Amino acid sequence: MHRPLTACKNINKMVKKVYCLSTCSTCSRILKDFALERKGFALQDIKTQPVSPAELEQLKALAGSYEALFSRRALKYKELGLKDRSLTDHDYKKLILEEYTFLKRPVVVLGKKIFVGSEKKNLELLGQALASIS
Repeated sequence: MHRPLTACKNINKMVKKVYCLSTCSTCSRILKDFALERKGFALQDIKTQPVSPAELEQLKALAGSYEALFSRRALKYKELGLKDRSLTDHDYKKLILEEYTFLKRPVVVLGKKIFVGSEKKNLELLGQALASIS
């Protein structure tokens, strides 16, 4: 999921952060393929340093909703019977804060742009955004 907003004027002060899971092979591949650490991105392992309510609010502001940040691939999604329930944005927020695996990964913040998940189109857009700041 990609939602562009206005670009930052000062690239040196641009927020560059990745919310990921260090044990996730997909996250590791994306970090390596895009050389995000070398490009100055701060990494936050959401298992050892959970997303705070304030951080989640900021991510929601960029993504447009908590649902856009929510992973339906998490094992607990089926275990808790969530696929059979109609969830509200408040439910998505609560679930993400309670269980780190409900945050779709990785979440890459580049200035006022956010890239959520590992879908091919999303990664293409991330690559384009990174190329535009190089």
